[in-house]
Formats: sequence, structure tokens, C-alpha cells
Amino acid sequence: MAKLENFILGRWITGDGEGQPLFNAVTGEQIATASTKGIDFKDILRYARTTGNPALRKMSFHERGLMLKNLALYLRNHLDKFYQISYQTGATKADSWVDIEGGIGNLFSYASLRRKFPDESYCLDGEHHVLGKANTFMGHHLLVPKEGVAVHINAFNFPVWGMLEKIAVNLLAGMPAVVKPATVTSFLTEAVVREIIASGILPDGALQLVCGSAGDMLQHVTEQDVVTFTGSASTGLMLKSTPSILSQNVPFTMEADSLNCIVLGNDVTPDMPEWDIFLKEVRKEITTKCGQKCTAIRRIFVPADKIEDVQIALGKYLSQTTIGNPLNEKVRMGSLAGESQRAEVRAQVQKLLASSQLIYGSLDSVQVIDADAQKGAFMSPLLLLNEHPFQSKEVHEIEAFGPVSTLMPYDHLEDAIQLAKMGKGSLVSSIVTADKKIAKSYVLGAGMYHGRILVLNGDCAKESTGHGSPLPLLVHGGPGRAGGGEEMGGIRGVKHYMQRVAIQGSPDMITAISNIYQPGAKGNTGGIHPFKKYFDELQIGDQLLTEKRLITAEDIDQFADLSGDHFYAHLRDTDFSGTMFERQVAHGYLIMSLAAGLFVSSYDKNPVLLNYGIDELRFTKPVYPGSEIQVRFTCKEKTRQEKKEPTDIDKGIVKWLVEIMDETGEITGVATILTMVERKS
Repeated sequence: MAKLENFILGRWITGDGEGQPLFNAVTGEQIATASTKGIDFKDILRYARTTGNPALRKMSFHERGLMLKNLALYLRNHLDKFYQISYQTGATKADSWVDIEGGIGNLFSYASLRRKFPDESYCLDGEHHVLGKANTFMGHHLLVPKEGVAVHINAFNFPVWGMLEKIAVNLLAGMPAVVKPATVTSFLTEAVVREIIASGILPDGALQLVCGSAGDMLQHVTEQDVVTFTGSASTGLMLKSTPSILSQNVPFTMEADSLNCIVLGNDVTPDMPEWDIFLKEVRKEITTKCGQKCTAIRRIFVPADKIEDVQIALGKYLSQTTIGNPLNEKVRMGSLAGESQRAEVRAQVQKLLASSQLIYGSLDSVQVIDADAQKGAFMSPLLLLNEHPFQSKEVHEIEAFGPVSTLMPYDHLEDAIQLAKMGKGSLVSSIVTADKKIAKSYVLGAGMYHGRILVLNGDCAKESTGHGSPLPLLVHGGPGRAGGGEEMGGIRGVKHYMQRVAIQGSPDMITAISNIYQPGAKGNTGGIHPFKKYFDELQIGDQLLTEKRLITAEDIDQFADLSGDHFYAHLRDTDFSGTMFERQVAHGYLIMSLAAGLFVSSYDKNPVLLNYGIDELRFTKPVYPGSEIQVRFTCKEKTRQEKKEPTDIDKGIVKWLVEIMDETGEITGVATILTMVERKS
């Protein structure tokens, strides 16, 4: 019998002993064993901290992001292999697509986020704060990668996505990972990690895998580590209570299974497109992955006067679901991940039946295609009805982690909101409605109890990724029962693996530390015009103080005629009493345009390829005819760009701080402009 291997300390090894048997969820045949017996978990964590962490910390965000992109491209070359193994977990082709290609998609998403970060291994966070009147003392926040390791303890339902969605974030942040997948489906995780290691794309120590028990691993975590857990709330609470986690305040992010719900708005009738949208969404969430999703719909709230119609319609929709061997192209729902999961679901359903009734499906029998219903972990979709949801605590407390959901009535939207809250926190809720007021009332009324809320109607249904699909750029997690943590979330997720440190000092010091020019810092003046320098030659702080330019009433009149902007404040004959202005005032965009005329190096061709845009443009003081403007133009930040094609011009993006001053020296306007600048090499 094959034994899964663990990838630790830079090599593949097997654990001691016979190990835990692993089974094909469709046929019931044993396919492997897994063991971590004899492994020194303290050494595993030490190796990650001393080998993987320094290697990743030396890389910039852009280098880490390109690493993720290359890894995603590499894994896509092995999809057929992953799909064949995934079928053994009971997943259909559609289920496997979410797990495998959805996971790889997370790598692509986080790879693209590199552009949101500087070309450094660290970054500033938020805005700067001036802490002194003379602007010689300021404060900022800096994010630096932690010196520890991310320990990911994952659930059995998504053996690929569960790993890749987490490591994409910690690797971009500059932290290595140890992944401990749920043992029952770890054979698929192992197959993917084998290809990751074979690619040679990640530095040594960046990723380690343990297949089997986590042993005493959490007893060896330190204050620089991060632990994430996906699974049951009870197991999560036990792990979170590990003495070392409590004593050293180790960040612990939990994403627990929750009693997610969907609400049919009381405005929706059977003749509306939202009616079918609702039914299809419920069916999909009951049957996808055989209901084994932490985001699956467990509670269905429907207006009381439509409960019978919904019950009949859902029964028809569910009856169209073909169940059996996921290798058969006719099958739409496979099996649970194993016999132990099937026994657990049945036990939980029995508890729910204390206050609910079964209105569709069977606990004991199921018709399957091209499979043996008893040898495989197959189960019928089950729809329950609870007619008194306010009096029944079980339906708001007990989750059957399979193709099971409970239908419940409500009278008013306020009741639906209250029922949604009775789950005491969930990962996601949906509401299907065409009424904007209903949508707003539900989101504001129930939002504090859910990590994500999907508002579905005919406008967005075609493009909607659905109730059960977490997205890389949005947070995945939820309050209360759902674990109280967050995963992914784009830039927000990266910050979970970095230390935020407040830094204080002079603008010159903060500029030197951050490598981003801070207002008030000394500039590098003299020499050639900054626009005549190649990207590689430019230094942060390179600065130009321009000539002055007199603003006349004729300038303002001509710009008004040219642009068509005849706002009253720009007209000479306006009665300015009761306005914010003394007399005719220059257009802000006129001042910005004239500023460009002052700082742009005209006529001669230079390394600046184009103007890329303007950020944070503000007009801070009126400019009247007779005023003189002058520009302080400073190189603020540089970011290299990789070539998309070999023939592309080698270039980077340069951000410039534009400070427009009047004759008194006061700032009248400020902006950050971006230019695309050619590289010399």
C-alpha cells in the first residue's frame, strides 16, 4: 500500500508506523496511508524560519508576485493529473474545477497584486502624519515581513484551494508556510505539492507539507508565527487554546463552518427572473461538492405565503440532480469525502429532525449512476422544513456538513434579519431581491453577523460568482461562530503576515527608511533635468524648482473658452459677494496645466515615454490674477515593470510629487503624477 510522503527540511520522507488509511470516496477502496509519526515538528518550524524566511524576506513584492505567477503557469500544465486524483475524493469535474483551478486562480490574483506594492520587501501603510508645526517631525506606518512561519491547518473539502488560497497570501507577504491538510484527502494535496517542489520556483524552506497528524507542532510556535485553521468550531477552539498560542499571542485566524443562509425577498414572485435565480442558487449550494462547503447554504428563509411554492419548486430542481461516479459525464453530484463523513452527516440530520421534517430525499437510500451506493460515500440531497424557526434552536446551531439544507418561513423582512442573526455569525449570506430598499435594509440590518453578503437579482446573476464562492480580493471569514477571522481580502490579507510598526522621525529619515519621498524632506537639486534621466539613474528625492509663471485674467478667460468651463467663479463680471472667492479665480486645471508647462522638459526627446496619470490632485488655495506660481517637482517613488513581450521597451513607472506654490510660498495645489520612463540597461 502506497504511503504518502511529507515534504520537510528540504526532502520527501515517510512517517513511521502503518499510518492512517485513506480511501477512494467513490469505490471505498483503500488507496494510501498517511503518517507523521517520528517527525520532529520543532525542526520543521525552525527550518522554515531559518531557511525559507530569510530567502523570501530578501525578495521584493514584485519578485514574490512574479514567483506566484510562474508557479500558477507551471501548475496549469499538470491539470489532467490533478483532476484524475481529485475524482477519488468524490468530486465531480465541476467540483474539482473550483478546487484545483480556483486555487491556481488565487495564485494569479495575488501575483497581480504585486503592482499595488512598491518594488521593495516592505511597504508603507496609509498616509503620513505631520507631528510638528515646522514639519521637521512626522510619523508613518511601515509594514515589514515577520520572521516566523505561517502554519496552515486545512479542511478536507478543498485539498487544493484550501492550500493555495492561503500560501498565495503569505508568500507575497514574504513568509514561508507549513501546510497540514486534512488527512482524509491529503493525497491530492501531496500530488500538487510534488509538482510545486519539482518546479524549483520556490526558494528552499518556503513550503513544507505534513500529511497526517499535526502532532505537537502548535506547541512550538512563537510570537513571529501566524496560525490559520479551517474546520469545525470545536476543533478550532481547542487549537486556539494551545498554551503557546495564548502565552505568546500568536495570531490565530479561524475560518469555521457556519450556518450560512439565503433570503428570498418578499418582493419576488414566480413570474420574476429572481424566482428562478433563487431556486438555482439553492440547488447549486446544496449539491456542489456534495454540500461539503464551509460556505454552503444551510438555512433558507422564504416569505410564509410562498413557502409551499418554493418547497414544490425546489423538489423539482433537486430531482434533476444525477448522483454517482464523478467520472461519468452524466453525473452532477459525486460522493462525500468518505464513509466517516457520511456517518457524521446522518447523525447531525437526526438531531435536526427533532424540530424539522424531511420533505425531500432519503437518509438511507440513494439512486446512483455507475457506482455502488453502499461502497461509495453517496448520499441523497436532503431538504428539511422547519415551520417554527423562532422556537427551534437546533436549526440555528447544528450543521450537517453535506447536501442538507432547511427551509423556513418568515413574515416580515425584520423577521428574516432576526432569523439570519440567530446563526450567531456566518461566512456568507445571500438575499435575492429586485427591490433596492429591501436589499439595503437587509445588508445594514444583518451585516454585522456575516463576513460577506451577496445581493442577487436579474442584473448581476449572469456574472455573479455565486453565494458559495469566496474571492481572492474580498475577505473570506466571518464573526462569531464563523471564527472571527479573515483570509484573503487582497492587500488586507497580506497585512496579516506582516508587522505594522509606527515610525517617527524627520521627513529625511522617513524618506531614507521607506525609500519613498516624504513632503518636507530635503531634495537632490542641481544637475540635469529629472526628465532627462533614465529610470535607473533617477534617485528618490531628485528635485527641480521651476521658474515662476504669472497668472493673468487673460489666461483664465482663454482657458474658460478653450475648455468650455465657464463656472461663475472663473468669470470677471461675477458678483462675488456671498461666495468663497474675492474675485475672478483661476481654474484648478489651468493651474495644473501651467504647472506641467513649468516642470516638463520641452522639445527635446528624453527617456520619459508618456504621462501615465495623476493621483491625489488637490487644489488647496485660490489663485487670482496677478499671482505667480512656481513648482517644486520631486521624484517620489520608482517601480520597475516587467516586459510582457521580449520586444517591449524596458521601462518603469515613476511617481513625482508636484507641489504648486504661489508668490507667498504657500501651497496652492498638490498632486502625484506618474510617468513611464525608459530604463537604460
